[in-house]
Amino acid sequence: MAWDFSTEPEFQQKLDWMTAFVREEIRPLETLELTWPQLLTAIAPLQQQVKAQQLWAAHLDPELGGQGYGQVKLGLMHEILGSSPLGPIVFGCQAPDSGNAEILAAVGTDEQKRRWLDPLLAGEKYSAFALTEPDNAGADPTNLQTTAVRDGEDWVLDGDKWFISNASTADFVIVVAVTDPDAERHRRASQFIVPIDAPGLEVVRDIASMENPSPRENTYGSHCEVTLRDVRVGADALLGNPGDGFLIAQKRLGPGRIHHCMRWIGQANRAFDMMCERATYRFAHGSVLGEKQTVRNWIADSAAEMQALRLMTLQAAWVIDTQGTKAARKEIAMIKYFGAKILHDVIDRAVQTHGSLGYSSDLPLDFMYRAARAARLYDGPDEVHRDTVAKVILRGYEAPADRIPTEHVPTRRRAAQERYAALFDEILASV
Repeated sequence: MAWDFSTEPEFQQKLDWMTAFVREEIRPLETLELTWPQLLTAIAPLQQQVKAQQLWAAHLDPELGGQGYGQVKLGLMHEILGSSPLGPIVFGCQAPDSGNAEILAAVGTDEQKRRWLDPLLAGEKYSAFALTEPDNAGADPTNLQTTAVRDGEDWVLDGDKWFISNASTADFVIVVAVTDPDAERHRRASQFIVPIDAPGLEVVRDIASMENPSPRENTYGSHCEVTLRDVRVGADALLGNPGDGFLIAQKRLGPGRIHHCMRWIGQANRAFDMMCERATYRFAHGSVLGEKQTVRNWIADSAAEMQALRLMTLQAAWVIDTQGTKAARKEIAMIKYFGAKILHDVIDRAVQTHGSLGYSSDLPLDFMYRAARAARLYDGPDEVHRDTVAKVILRGYEAPADRIPTEHVPTRRRAAQERYAALFDEILASV
């Protein structure tokens, strides 16, 4: 495939419509403290408009009600949706539902798709993904302790999960649990579909966090503690085969990180717009902020960094589209930690430019700033992704057989003298 930065005019029209729609119809809802039922009522007519534009659940193939756009186009869409925390849910591509839909579409049985995937795609049901545990590092899920034990034809689940996104508003949870503790470390776990009202499953609380210090119960965007005590599910709850838990999880992680990073670009751009606007009218020490070298440096650095992140992320998406997710492992890991830093830095500069106003809750910057800190943790901390990038890069190198650096000048000089000896003889003879 030729390298091409263009967007088809027809798709660009859709992106232009999305930009105006998010700004004019979705962002105003952010200012209202809506309960989960109120939010669903408010966004229902907006979701109908999205469906009329054929932009609903665009992450899935057409036969599943999506558009089959591929990761590059999805990335361009998420850049727009990411400017608002409510953007993805209005377009039916919010996490963790989008990733769960991809899992169900890929490995679900016909009955599982009918019962869980179809209503999920229709916006009639919502879901959660229960992987993280309080006593185990989320960066190493091979140490999971939640178990699923066979009992006749059923499975019985026991364990503790936390920071389970949207568990308090979910209709079902996909739970990752150990089914064979003695298996190879990446074959120990399996995934199960568990209804939220299954006996023994309890959503204990919405966890207070830096992002949301005083969470209201049962609201969109919650992070919950969930316990499972003798939760019994049938054989039809198992996704794929026993031991496929980590293999299945990979189907959602790679593309999901592309979407994360493009949404971060949308958030950073929103903060950038606020910073630039502030620079045009805020007067201090004899001139507006836009005439101060420091503020101009912030603006220039932010513009360059966002552009770099955007191109890096779209290139990673292009690799997925053309070569598959596995081939993009390095690129995906790189944008994850680089993107988290750019998101934080741009928002931080915007806060600084606004001074006390930026620190207050009169602008969305305070929420954006707190939420940005989590970007360095979820889907794996920065350190893990850096390590992945370095390991992949180092595979392309090997130690020189003689332990002498390849670029060692004295060695290279001797080799060059031997290679070009005849040429030097001709030069000396002509003198």
